Amino acid sequence: MERNFLKRKVFRLNRPVAAKTGFPPFASRSLPFRQLRGSNPGCKPGRALLRLQKLLYNFFMDLKFISWNVNGLRAVTSKNFYEEFNSLNADFFCLQETKLQEGQIQMDLPGYFQYWNYAQKKGYSGTAVFTKYEPVSVLYGIGIPEHDTEGRVITLEYKNFFLVTVYTPNSQTELKRLDYRMRWEDDFKNYLLTLSQKKGVIVCGDLNVAHKEIDIKNPASNRHNAGFTDEERSKMTQLLESGFTDSFRFFYPEAANIYSWWSYRFHAREKNAGWRIDYFLVSNSLKAQMKRAAIHTEIFGSDHCPVELVCDCEI
Repeated sequence: MERNFLKRKVFRLNRPVAAKTGFPPFASRSLPFRQLRGSNPGCKPGRALLRLQKLLYNFFMDLKFISWNVNGLRAVTSKNFYEEFNSLNADFFCLQETKLQEGQIQMDLPGYFQYWNYAQKKGYSGTAVFTKYEPVSVLYGIGIPEHDTEGRVITLEYKNFFLVTVYTPNSQTELKRLDYRMRWEDDFKNYLLTLSQKKGVIVCGDLNVAHKEIDIKNPASNRHNAGFTDEERSKMTQLLESGFTDSFRFFYPEAANIYSWWSYRFHAREKNAGWRIDYFLVSNSLKAQMKRAAIHTEIFGSDHCPVELVCDCEI
C-alpha cells in the first residue's frame, strides 16, 4: 500500500499539464496595436502578433522528451503505441530496441521528422527518434566501426544542445559480453564529452545499468548479474562525474520502488520487482533548465515503460 501511494504521488506531481495554446500566456492579443505594429507601417497587427508569439515561444517554451525501449516496435504498434504516443504528445520521442530493418514499417506520425538507425543483424537492437523540430544535423553511431553495426546511437544537433538516444549493449548471461561493454562505456563517454565541448548534451535511453541499490528491487541477489555488476555501475559513476546529471535522481534523490524495466518472468511487473535502467542524463551546463522528470509506470506494451524529461531549452 505504501509503495503504491508513493508511485501515485510522484507521477501525479510530474504529469505535464496540457496547455490550451502553443504560446506563453504573456503573448496575448491584449497587447496595444502600436506595440505590435513596430517600425514597419505596412505590417498588419495579426501578422505582427504571430511573429511576436513565435519569438516568445522560441525563447520561453518547455520541451518534452520521452524515451522508451519498446522491445520490438512492430509488436508494440499492434498494441497501444499510437495511443500512448498521442497522449504523451512529446516534442522528442526516442525509441530503443526497435528490432527493425529499413522498410519493415511505415510510421504515420504527422508533424514529426523521423530518424532511424538499424542494426545489420536482423530483428536486433535499433534506435529511432521522432521530433517536431528539424535538427541542424544528424549523426548515426559514434564513429567507431566496432560499435556502429548495431544501430545503437542517434544524435540530433540543435542550436543550443545535442540530443543523443542510446541503447547500451547488454553484458549478457554469464557476463559473456562484459569486456566489450567496458570498451563501449569508455568510447561512448568520450563521444559525449567531445559533443559537450561544443554545447550541452541530453542523453536518453536504455543504459542497461541500475546505478545504485535504490534503483533495483533485489540488489543482493543481482550483485553479479548483467546490469548490476560493480564494473558497470562504476562506469555509470564515472560518466556522471565527467559532467552529467541523472535527471530523475536530481528531482527525487530518495524515491524508492520506482523502476523502468521488469522481467517478463515470475510476474515481476505485478510484484514491482524491477530495475531503473532507462535514463535522461543532462550536461551540468543544462541542469538549471530541467523542469521535471517522470517515469511512466502506468504505461504498458513493453517490458520497459517510458521515461520523461521536460526542459526549458531554446530550440
